[in-house]
Amino acid sequence: MSIFDRRPRLRWTVPAAAGALVVAGALVGTVGVSADAGLPARTPQELLVALQTAEPTPLSGTVEATTDLGLPELPGMGGPHAATGPTSLISGSNTLRVWSDGPERGRVAMIGSSDEYDIVRNGDDVWTWSSADRAADHYVLPAADHAAGLDEAAAGMTLPSTPQEAADLVLASLDESTDVATSGVGSVAGRPVYELILTPRQADTRVARVAIAVDAETSVPLRVQVFSTQMADPAVEIGFTSVDFSQPDAALFEFAPPPGATVTEHSSADMAKDSAAAEGSGPGADAKPTVVGTGWSQVVIIALPADAMAGLANGEQDDTAAQAMALLQSLPETSGPWGSGRVVDGTLGSVILTDDGRVAIGAVGPETLGAALAAQ
Repeated sequence: MSIFDRRPRLRWTVPAAAGALVVAGALVGTVGVSADAGLPARTPQELLVALQTAEPTPLSGTVEATTDLGLPELPGMGGPHAATGPTSLISGSNTLRVWSDGPERGRVAMIGSSDEYDIVRNGDDVWTWSSADRAADHYVLPAADHAAGLDEAAAGMTLPSTPQEAADLVLASLDESTDVATSGVGSVAGRPVYELILTPRQADTRVARVAIAVDAETSVPLRVQVFSTQMADPAVEIGFTSVDFSQPDAALFEFAPPPGATVTEHSSADMAKDSAAAEGSGPGADAKPTVVGTGWSQVVIIALPADAMAGLANGEQDDTAAQAMALLQSLPETSGPWGSGRVVDGTLGSVILTDDGRVAIGAVGPETLGAALAAQ
């Protein structure tokens, strides 16, 4: 279950939206992996082709995900008593169990200290389950747009939950701004892997490098590490601690809500309408984001809805909006030729929210965001 199948809006939020994995010779380094540990030598280009062309492989395993984005605590997230859920992936360490049997059968279970959150897909059916709330949501995917339904089902998950999803997200950003090389061979979850290293060629990005560990036999990504220019340890690491490539039991993809659970049904028509609005084609939808720059230094600028800004200014806020406003007011102030606003300065990027209703975001520092805003 690819991250782009579940969340099509991510296609334009990656650092550079160039989808090709087989790229020009200038992009790919010429040094291959030396034959070692019984593995044949492979060039960076061969590894990229293997990642692109590998057939879906049935698997199950345990994944450890660790994230340190340097973000402030967000409303409804974090804390020792917070329920396990997709937003847990934004910070800290999380344990997940994953099962996959082709593109239309998958399960991810986030394991908390006393609760669990599951996303289960079986053909056209997608279920989410929160044991903490004893709440289940059921989605029947629209026949014409399965991706829209998956996007709705995982709307709260802002980071990838498996190494495959993380690799999809990173590899979609490849263009001439990236140097691709190999660093040898290693071992992940007891299996031999090739190490693929992606290094931005642009100096103003906060991303130092990305390391992808590719299973030597199946070409499945077993670990993805994203390193920041601001810290020594990986800012994001998602990797298997154990993995089994035998076919999972079909019963794992059949979900039935436990007795007494609260079940919410989501119709295909509702999901199609919500997806159209989110993609900018629905009534009153805002303009598409503005993209400034290229590659890893790319900045995306989004204009917030005018009615939402007016509502906040007039104090027309529900509890969630009030929490968001309190968070916004707690952020450091910033200003420049573009105006004034608030800033989030993280390990892998930054965000500026301007007082006139624009949001600038990128894998860069605040100075680069400010320059992009000023150029508009």
